[in-house]
Amino acid sequence: MRADNTHHVVAAARRRADQTRQRAIAALRRMDAAGQRVTFDAVARQANVSRSWLYTQDDLRAEIEHLRQRHPSPSSPPPPQRQRASDPSLLRRLEASTARIRHLEADNQQLRDALARALGERRAAEILGQVTDRDTPKRVSSKLTGPC
Repeated sequence: MRADNTHHVVAAARRRADQTRQRAIAALRRMDAAGQRVTFDAVARQANVSRSWLYTQDDLRAEIEHLRQRHPSPSSPPPPQRQRASDPSLLRRLEASTARIRHLEADNQQLRDALARALGERRAAEILGQVTDRDTPKRVSSKLTGPC
């Protein structure tokens, strides 16, 4: 009869699991201390573990989510200083935009006034009986006048 050596296999599996957890915890601590952006992918790469394994570890998942809030990801890196707009440049752009808005508002007001006049004239013509059909184009003969 063979000896039951399964306890060695179980012990080895426990050691591997402990080592994996320690690598993940160490990676989290290093990233937090360095102020690095903490994500599941980054921790998995640094600790040499799978992301899916990290998601199954409730305590590690909670810690990663907590650290993600402490070190939020920048929406996009700021442009280099030489590409940033200067204050006078921004002010000129704002002034130009304001002038453009005023111009468009004036155009809109002119169009509204013209429309109101045209509708008023149309209504007056209808009341006086000068208009018989409403904006309906005259019917054109359906006979073809030539090849298409």
